[in-house]
Amino acid sequence: VQLVESGGGLVRPGGSLRLSCTASGFVFRTYAMAWYREVPGKDPEWVSGINSGGGALKYSTSVKGRFSIERDNARNKLFLQMEKLKSEDTAVYYCVAKKLSFPTAYLSASDGYDYRGQGTQVTVSS
Repeated sequence: VQLVESGGGLVRPGGSLRLSCTASGFVFRTYAMAWYREVPGKDPEWVSGINSGGGALKYSTSVKGRFSIERDNARNKLFLQMEKLKSEDTAVYYCVAKKLSFPTAYLSASDGYDYRGQGTQVTVSS
């Protein structure tokens, strides 16, 4: 099983980035997915979750209205479109996967996960 993130980098406040997560080694279309972010010295923060089919989405209050999660089950990819970035968005972002009992359920912070990627660094700075 592999989850490989890409798309991170350095961006100015107010800028945009699109993160990708490429999955392999499991049946991607049957797993709910989520994005987390982590800053050294702090607990990981759940950012957004999506169900296996892509129709159920949820965001943390800190990113709602600025970030968008989506998935492409034909290509085994998960995305996070980030707009209006702020310095407090600086973190390592990683994707996670878990097979839930209900296919309509998005992957929430309380669900935990079965698999996670190594992460990609996002730095928002002028």
